[in-house]
Amino acid sequence: MTFNELHSQNTPLLLCNVWDVPSAKMAESLGYHAIGTSSAAIAAQLGYNDGENMPFQDLYQVVTRIKNNTTLPLTVDIEAGYSRNPSQVYDHIESLLGLGIVGINIEDSLVKEERKLVDATEFAKLILYLRSRLNEEGRKLFINVRTDTFVLNVPDTLVETEKRIKLYDEAGADGIFIPCITKEADIQMLVEKTNLPINVMCMPDLPSFNKLKDLGIKRISMGDFLFAKVIKCIQTNLSSIQKNFSFEFIL
Repeated sequence: MTFNELHSQNTPLLLCNVWDVPSAKMAESLGYHAIGTSSAAIAAQLGYNDGENMPFQDLYQVVTRIKNNTTLPLTVDIEAGYSRNPSQVYDHIESLLGLGIVGINIEDSLVKEERKLVDATEFAKLILYLRSRLNEEGRKLFINVRTDTFVLNVPDTLVETEKRIKLYDEAGADGIFIPCITKEADIQMLVEKTNLPINVMCMPDLPSFNKLKDLGIKRISMGDFLFAKVIKCIQTNLSSIQKNFSFEFIL
């Protein structure tokens, strides 16, 4: 089954978000059907803040190691493209395609002093440019477009999200990622407004996987929550060693 086909099943694709070789290999050994990088997790493990503070070359090196150690379909989170120049964004994508990736996740917000949405029409032009270049060169790539309307809780969130989904669909997106959406009514409304597969992310109030299936969700991501949980576990164990002067807790 191709990566695109994994988004058209009755059961949503559960995408394991990884950040290094061990996490990728573990996902494969457990039978996950596909993996995706978490830019926030990769940035954190390399000592960068999220929001394109990590140089693209650092991301490329991590993706290279992951791709060389797993046979699973791999999609890469490229944040907002690591450039404001569409040609440079495409060059980044082309280099990742050379590694054998099957998809990207690209977001419509930028972090400067704080995260802000970019103009929807301008971002749609970027998606159209990327899709056109890919088509011209006969390259296949699943473009998952992340809209941060719910992340930023913008005014008239549903209206703004619907507008952006329509623009991105027309520009050539293959899927839409809406992180931080959790209300069943909101999810159902937006699923019904598009034929594109909708992707949601791990959140405390996210409905159960079975309910998401009933609502028509086609992809479920973990974001950097798994990475954060692992780091918390390490911290707990390090603290136990320090307090108890013993390795009992890790053996």
